[in-house]
Amino acid sequence: MLIDLDILESNIRRMSDFMKDKSAKLRPHFKTDKCPTITHMQISAGAKGVTCSKLGEAETLVAAGIKDILIANQIADPVKIYRLAGLAHGESKITVLADDPGNIATLSEAASLIGSTIYVLVEMDVGMKRCGVKTAEEALGLAQLVRSSKGLVFEGIQAYEGHLGHIPEKDKRARGVQEMIEKVQGAVSLLKENGIAVKQISGGGTGTYDITGNDTIWTEIQAGSYLFMDAEYNKLGLAFRNALTVLATVIHKRPGTAITDAGIKVCPTDQGQPDIKGFPELKVVLNEEHGIITDADDTLEYLQKIEYIPGHCCTAVNAHDRYFCVRNGILETTWPIAGRGKSM
Repeated sequence: MLIDLDILESNIRRMSDFMKDKSAKLRPHFKTDKCPTITHMQISAGAKGVTCSKLGEAETLVAAGIKDILIANQIADPVKIYRLAGLAHGESKITVLADDPGNIATLSEAASLIGSTIYVLVEMDVGMKRCGVKTAEEALGLAQLVRSSKGLVFEGIQAYEGHLGHIPEKDKRARGVQEMIEKVQGAVSLLKENGIAVKQISGGGTGTYDITGNDTIWTEIQAGSYLFMDAEYNKLGLAFRNALTVLATVIHKRPGTAITDAGIKVCPTDQGQPDIKGFPELKVVLNEEHGIITDADDTLEYLQKIEYIPGHCCTAVNAHDRYFCVRNGILETTWPIAGRGKSM
């Protein structure tokens, strides 16, 4: 797995430049890169902290000295909740999502026993159709419960619009975001009417960063894939470039076809097949261990090195142990992907 360092640094600067005069702050998503070295680069460029998906990722980030971490997920298993409470007992501020009264009770019990403070965002389902409450009234009830629970601090609302992030037409993405704004504003108003301040509204992704992050209701933007980009995000015409590729070798060549040594195990296809860097006309289909490239003009040669642009950068990263970081065609350094495989 290769990183073009010049492009990576350019992508970080571009996002930082966009966000620097906005009311929202960047809280980039660790699930994309899973590398604390990159997280420190983002924070040095102005990010307020980091978002992650799993408790294990948060533990990796705390060990790397990151001080402000949002786990944008529900931690429901009691064993994990006690790990979470232990993590929150240290110097880092740990925020987690909640959408269930029983979960809130267990979070409070663990925090009280260990003497830690856990910050909580109530998640609203704004279209993803997975976790989150549906109504403003439900959000109010959970916020009141968090506020009355020992060891917990109510921070605000999680409103993530991942269902909009890959819609090709920006105007359709914008209309979807506006519908979300109206729903979330209703909940915020109800909470305020009941004396509850909403400090944070968290959400926003790479596909909508320039909509959600453009002085709307969001106070923090969780974009992650902007770092690397991928074949799927390339379809949106965003301002970022591909920094991440997977190096492959042509191990068999016959007229009209090239076979590589890199398949799904190193470049997952959950969001589609990869593109081939520098050869937009070539199409590849990956199976377990190989890539089968339709090469009608016999452009490729036996033993030629090529680079895949993954269809989904986040899952591709999770298949690798380290990045090989390249500048001007020369290997400059390697970085461990310390957060890979943290499924618990």
